[in-house]
Amino acid sequence: MTRPDDLQRMYDRRFGPEARRAKAEVWKVIVEDYLQRWIRPEDRVLDVGCGMGEFLNHVRCARRAGIDLNPSMQANLAPGIEFHAGDVRDLSFLADGSQDVVFTSNLLEHLPSKADVEKLLREAARVLRSGGHLVALGPNLRFLPGVYWDYWDHLVPITDRSLVEVLETIGFETVDEIPRFLPYTTRSWLPKSPALLRLYLRVPIAWRFLGGQFLVRAKKS
Repeated sequence: MTRPDDLQRMYDRRFGPEARRAKAEVWKVIVEDYLQRWIRPEDRVLDVGCGMGEFLNHVRCARRAGIDLNPSMQANLAPGIEFHAGDVRDLSFLADGSQDVVFTSNLLEHLPSKADVEKLLREAARVLRSGGHLVALGPNLRFLPGVYWDYWDHLVPITDRSLVEVLETIGFETVDEIPRFLPYTTRSWLPKSPALLRLYLRVPIAWRFLGGQFLVRAKKS
């Protein structure tokens, strides 16, 4: 697994200050106009692999917590967000059934193996209450057979179908499975204007042509 200092250098190479600002603006719209519908004001939400807080900084709920391997990410989080630096496969700082929603975006493919992905998902199931939801986004290998591997830290091949299979195997019930949701990266075609992005999110037919990332929502049975 990539070391924290290498992660920081890799992130700095991919996203300069302007790209980070644009990414934050894009995620504000994604959260407020789409993902927030699944999160209630009283919910306790955990973001696994929270990065710079693109999701956590904008979601509205009672308690926000994030974990990331890179400890420097804490500086980017809004006040009031609980941060844990460490291995994302280890959620032992949380009690069983203590979370209403576990969110993760563009993380699973970076883990060392499928066994590690399953370990993380089982930990997510442990900390979720009965009926709680896991929401996962990530690049869909079904539609990105070549460029998927252009990132050095992409290690595990994942599709929406394979993710759903393992989730249902370990006791989740699939609620939403969207093979194509967002474009592959924020550097690929994605409206940077909030107004255009809102329009894109309201026209699912456009996702079929431009989407490269899956969105899977599953309920803990």
